[in-house]
Amino acid sequence: MSGPTPPLPPPVPLSRSVAAHCGYFDAGTCRSCTLLDQPYDAQLAGKQREVAGLLPPLEWSAPVASTPAGFRNKAKMVVGGTVDAPTLGILDATGSGVDLRECRVHAAGLHAALPVLADFVTRAALTPYDVPGRRGELKHLLVTESPAGELMVRFVCRSQEPVARLRKHLPWLLERLPVAVASVNLQPAHKAVLEGEREILLTDHTTLPMHVAGVDLHLRPQSFFQTNTAVAARLYEQAAAWTAEVAPATLWDLYCGVGGFALHLAAPGRSVTGVEISPEAVRSAEHSAAALGLDGVRFLAGDATAYALDAAAPPALVVVNPPRRGIGEQLAGWLERSGVEHVLYSSCNARTLAADLGAMPSLRPVRGRLLDMFPNTHHYEVLLQLSRG
Repeated sequence: MSGPTPPLPPPVPLSRSVAAHCGYFDAGTCRSCTLLDQPYDAQLAGKQREVAGLLPPLEWSAPVASTPAGFRNKAKMVVGGTVDAPTLGILDATGSGVDLRECRVHAAGLHAALPVLADFVTRAALTPYDVPGRRGELKHLLVTESPAGELMVRFVCRSQEPVARLRKHLPWLLERLPVAVASVNLQPAHKAVLEGEREILLTDHTTLPMHVAGVDLHLRPQSFFQTNTAVAARLYEQAAAWTAEVAPATLWDLYCGVGGFALHLAAPGRSVTGVEISPEAVRSAEHSAAALGLDGVRFLAGDATAYALDAAAPPALVVVNPPRRGIGEQLAGWLERSGVEHVLYSSCNARTLAADLGAMPSLRPVRGRLLDMFPNTHHYEVLLQLSRG
C-alpha cells in the first residue's frame, strides 16, 4: 500500500426498524437473532452502553452500524433431512433438520445459492448425516460470498465416499453458480465440531479473493474471515487512520488471521510482521502480500504469545485481534513491560478486553469505536487505541 490514508467514509445510517419480519423468529423455529424484536438503533445504543460500562473512560467515536439484513457473507448450514428432500439450516432438539434457506441475514448471493445447493445435494446423492442414528455423509455446507459475487463452497463430509460423485456432478453446479473454490472437508468424528483438519480441493482455484477497503485478501478454505464484509472494511480503515497518526516504523499483527490488519497497515518503509497459529491462514496472508507486491511484510505460523516472549525487541506498534478469550495474562504482561508505545486492540468480547487492560495499566486506552459486525445479536467488535503513559 502507498500514498496517504484515505478519509473514513461517513457512518452507515441507522435503521429504526427491525431487520425484517422473520417467519422463523416469529414461529420460534430459530432464535439465533436474539435482538430481532428490538429496533436497530436501540440494539446499537445498548451495545455501546454495555461496552462503555465495562471499559475505562475514553473518547468514543460514533459507532459503525451495519445493514440489519443481508449483511452476512458466510452461511454455515447443517444438512439434514433426506437425499430427496434435504434441509439446510439447523437441527432441532431431536436432531432433525430444520430448513433455514430463506434466512434474511445472508447476503443476496448466498440467498440465491442455497436452493441450487439443495438441488445439488439431491443430484449428487449426498446422504445427509443423521446425528441420532450416526449414519450418512454430508454434515454441513459452508458457503462464503466475495464482494465480487464469487462463492467458496465447502462440503463437510464424514468420509471420502462422496468425493467421486462430487467431482462428477461439479460441472452442473459450476454452470449454475459463480463458484470459484469448491472443496470437501473431512470430519469423521461424531461430535459438535464444525469441520475437520483435512481439505480436498475440487477446483483448480484455491483461494477466494475478498476485496476489502482497497485490498484483496485471498481466503483459503480453512481460513477465518469476518462475516460482515462492509463493517470489516470500516474496521481496517479505522485502524489504518489511527496508525497513520503515529506512523510506526515497525508493527506486529498478532493473531493476524489472513492478514487483514497487517496488509491494510503496511506502508513504504514500514516493517510489518503477522503471526497466526493457523498455517492455512498464513498461506492466505502470504498469497495476498505477494499479489500486492508489498515489501517489508512477512507472516509466520506460530503462537502469538510465544513469538512476543521470544522477541529480542518490541515494535513501535502492536495490533492484537484475539479470539473471545482475549490475549491472556502472559501476553498482556509482556505488553506491559515491553515498552511498546502503541497498541491497537480489536476485541469481540469487552469483558475479556477489560481483564486484559487491567493487566497492562501503563497502556492507557485513548479512544475506541464500536463496530456492529453482528446486528440483531448481543455480539459486536470494538477497536481501542492504547498508548503508553
